[in-house]
Amino acid sequence: MDNKIKILVVDDHQVVLDGFVARLELESDIDVVDTASNGIEAIESVRISRPDVVLMDISMPHCSGLEATAEIKAQFPNVKVLILTMHDNREYIMKVMQAGAVGYMLKDISSDKLIQAIKTVYQGSTYFCESVTQTLFTQSVQAITQKVNPLSRREDMILKMVAQGESSKKIAKSLNISYRTVETHRQNIKHKLDLYTTAGLTKYAVEKGILSS
Repeated sequence: MDNKIKILVVDDHQVVLDGFVARLELESDIDVVDTASNGIEAIESVRISRPDVVLMDISMPHCSGLEATAEIKAQFPNVKVLILTMHDNREYIMKVMQAGAVGYMLKDISSDKLIQAIKTVYQGSTYFCESVTQTLFTQSVQAITQKVNPLSRREDMILKMVAQGESSKKIAKSLNISYRTVETHRQNIKHKLDLYTTAGLTKYAVEKGILSS
């Protein structure tokens, strides 16, 4: 296939790296173009192999996944960085989102969910595994409820679905409204919040507790 999703896998544990690569190579529409064992190698590999999606570990020698993510997004803004780590920690999650990552998963994720996550971020949405979402919710609900939300109930609903990785087409079908109406709502949400990226909208939804409503 000419339109395979090009993947770079980054992890400092060779066994883990080999396991991910072996699973991804079973997919006919995914092509593992390279691997790296630290952030420095990851940045250089992105420069050479130009992947669509980077599966990025966080804790690595020489250059962490957080540092590498920020550098990759600065140099190659179209590359999607999907964090795959053992750290179920809100501080890590928020930092990598701020660095430009579009998804966050724990390494105990099922292989099917891993493939789903890759395809989701490749298509322009964000992806967070259930346990990560729960971590974000439980640690931020109190602060969230004290802040005013400028969005309407319908806009809240659409923002929630956007943050869950749903496309405008799927949102329209779920809410029984037109695709054009969904797109209008999405534009209104962006203008009201002064946020113009899916990652930014997702971060807002997490911080405001919209996903848990």
